[in-house]
Amino acid sequence: MEIKFNFKNFEPSDHLKNYARDRFEKLSKYITANDDASLQVNMEVEKFRHIAECILTGKDLHISANEETEDMYSTVDLSLDKLEAQLKKQRDKIKDKKKKSREKQQVRMDIVSFAPAEEGESREPRIVATDQYEPKPMPLDEAAMQLETLGYEFLVFLNAETERVNVVYRRKDGDFGFIDPGV
Repeated sequence: MEIKFNFKNFEPSDHLKNYARDRFEKLSKYITANDDASLQVNMEVEKFRHIAECILTGKDLHISANEETEDMYSTVDLSLDKLEAQLKKQRDKIKDKKKKSREKQQVRMDIVSFAPAEEGESREPRIVATDQYEPKPMPLDEAAMQLETLGYEFLVFLNAETERVNVVYRRKDGDFGFIDPGV
């Protein structure tokens, strides 16, 4: 994360610059490497008011915080607290979205039976039983091993690499087939 400082109406000490840089670098733990974020910190002194305006921008990210106190060090700390709270809130929203999208990936399995046909009529399918479950996340090779040990004809699973619902099935020649509907 790139941090830029602007100072207005005062000449900052090296201690203040280092203090502010060290404090604001703590925000980088909330930002991923591909966000390419930059933080612009504008510090200003007007009589006894010490003002800090912080603007954090990046990919899908725009957060700002303004703070005003009688001491520039406490202004930096309070600005950092505001930015950190906003970043935590945004991170939690993203986590909740991902969690909800995973929870919604349920599989419905229907058992279909063909009723015996009377003369001149075609056999009609009817659903005998229905089951819903959440597929377990696993890589393809683990799904194939599980299919082998369980002795099923097919296994519906959540592909751990693509995070999509996939099917691995046993072919008539004994090999396995793989279905990925997202490709």
